[in-house]
Amino acid sequence: MKPAIKLTILFTLSFALIISCGKGEKMEQKKVTYSSIQQIPEATWKKLSEKKIFFGHQSVGFNIIDGIKDVMKEYPAIKLNIVETNDPGEFDKPIFGHSRAGKNVDPESKCDAFAEYLKNGIGKKADIAFLKFCYVDVRANSDVQKIFDYYKKTIESLEKEYPDVTFVHFTVPLTVTKTSIKTWIKKIIGKKDIWEYDDNIKRNEYNDLLRKYYSGKEPVFDLAEIESTYPDGKRCTFSKDGKTYYSLVPEYTNDGGHLNEKGRKIVAEKLLVLLANLAS
Repeated sequence: MKPAIKLTILFTLSFALIISCGKGEKMEQKKVTYSSIQQIPEATWKKLSEKKIFFGHQSVGFNIIDGIKDVMKEYPAIKLNIVETNDPGEFDKPIFGHSRAGKNVDPESKCDAFAEYLKNGIGKKADIAFLKFCYVDVRANSDVQKIFDYYKKTIESLEKEYPDVTFVHFTVPLTVTKTSIKTWIKKIIGKKDIWEYDDNIKRNEYNDLLRKYYSGKEPVFDLAEIESTYPDGKRCTFSKDGKTYYSLVPEYTNDGGHLNEKGRKIVAEKLLVLLANLAS
């Protein structure tokens, strides 16, 4: 084939590609995943502000909401319409709606309340929804498999009924693991009943169930991992019977369970990054 003919064919193919793209056949673009709040452009925050989000929670949830408001003051590009409500009428416009759900120490009641809010009308309007248990919902005497199964059954039912809603799954928050001289004596003599550890051990077990089932399949917000990670990346841990477990970083709380200003801001930033990635 003569060089002139080769050049003509190459030009024709290139021109055809340009024309096809101009007609709306867009070339595939790789999705950008943000890992920190500083990376997120204003255009993505705008997309997030146009979403309808619902968050069911109790007290630690209010800590997280306060943290989001703290972050919004620092990053003016984040313009979320945060409203405490479970009124479906409020979801006719973009909103970050949040509401108490169920009763503490009764995780099944929280699942039921969350489902009821969606079935009352929010489910037909929301883009993103999530329910968060509290640390008091999972204690030393809890049947974590039963709790997780009830949560999973509730969410699966809602996903079938509202396929356009993206559900985010939260790990259970942790508490500070309080230790004393008595705790160390119990460990030395091999005592099995160490009440200072048992609540957080159950929370770790529940969180392992949730991660194993949803990670890599549906969005997971690993609240427990964030709460147990120091600013330098190290984890706050304790051990029992040769196993390592995680607990809340003491400097993130004033009472051992709820998030203080530092803790809530760290958690809020991570949640906003996850939501921004979903919005983009």
